[in-house]
Amino acid sequence: MSLHNELGSSLKKYLCWNKSRLDCFVGMLLALLRLKHINLTQLALAFGSQAAPKSNYRRLQRFFAEVVFDYDAIAHLMMGLFDFQERPYYLTLDRTNWQWGKIDINILTLAVVYRGAAIPVYWLILNKRGNSNQRERIALLSRFLRQFGRQQLLGVLADREFIGGDWWQWLSDQQIPFVIRVKENQCLLTVRGQKMALSARFQDLRPRESRCLRKACQVSQHKVWLSGMRLSSGELLILAANQYVKDPFAVYALRWEIENLFQNLKGRGFHLEETRLTHYFRIKKVMALLAIAFAWAHKVGEWKDKVIKPLTVKKHGRLAQSLFRYGLDHLTHCLLQRSFDPIEALRAWVLFWWPPNCIVLHNGIPTLEPER
Repeated sequence: MSLHNELGSSLKKYLCWNKSRLDCFVGMLLALLRLKHINLTQLALAFGSQAAPKSNYRRLQRFFAEVVFDYDAIAHLMMGLFDFQERPYYLTLDRTNWQWGKIDINILTLAVVYRGAAIPVYWLILNKRGNSNQRERIALLSRFLRQFGRQQLLGVLADREFIGGDWWQWLSDQQIPFVIRVKENQCLLTVRGQKMALSARFQDLRPRESRCLRKACQVSQHKVWLSGMRLSSGELLILAANQYVKDPFAVYALRWEIENLFQNLKGRGFHLEETRLTHYFRIKKVMALLAIAFAWAHKVGEWKDKVIKPLTVKKHGRLAQSLFRYGLDHLTHCLLQRSFDPIEALRAWVLFWWPPNCIVLHNGIPTLEPER
């Protein structure tokens, strides 16, 4: 089988492009996995075309300049690759940013918590430096809810940037639970109507000690349940939730997966910061390509960890290598072979397309569950 052709056929119903554009996208996807680098000059060298590298480079430039992406369709693809709509999940929200020359590139990302590295679903390129505002967050999450509803959504996790009374109120109005870190100097309103810094409720905590207040407090004109933990560094970690959470620190710890996502898209994987593209719409398209490549590599890593050779767990309890990098190295190795074995091509296609829980092995070849 031809992996390139099978991928194009599979992606067509989501991307709705003609064959030429699908071929270009799939060519970039495979080149990205070969090189582990998103820079277009580099992709042009591994594009798999008979044309000269300069011609390939111009073709890639035209693609990102002219082709229209349906980001709702891509979100459905990302959710479907892992079958997220069939089971409960947390969403996490964060930004990644860098500077190219004098231009600030700032990407607000909404992702699903999943096995060590969050899976990106929607992203918004902010035409500014610094934090997102409440309107931008609401717009991003509203788009998600219009497409997927809130039936399986366990809650939203976010860091200190994502505070604000209007934002919190909107989440509560939408019946979306949240666990969000707040700043130590943020104030709560006491029962006597006095303002008090949140840190005052937890200032007696020793390193690694924690406390969850039994009653909701008023913060930013909103009733929230507060929890505090003194980190080993001495810093206070204070969490706010709009409903009672049994172990808020364990839930909030899942937020770190979006940090792992950004690291994998950057230096540990695809070198996003070296894309050299700076235009708003082109960066957004690049993120779509990276999201699909990331999901594929992560799923292959899951398969290798489960079937081929389990990853070593170090003394601190973390894996010696991320599932993403485990799968990425495998895909890169296979794609760099002069002749891609047909069985290996079939395995790669099945692992890309079908959710991990739907795949079983028969004679070493991944296939679908019979009932599916």
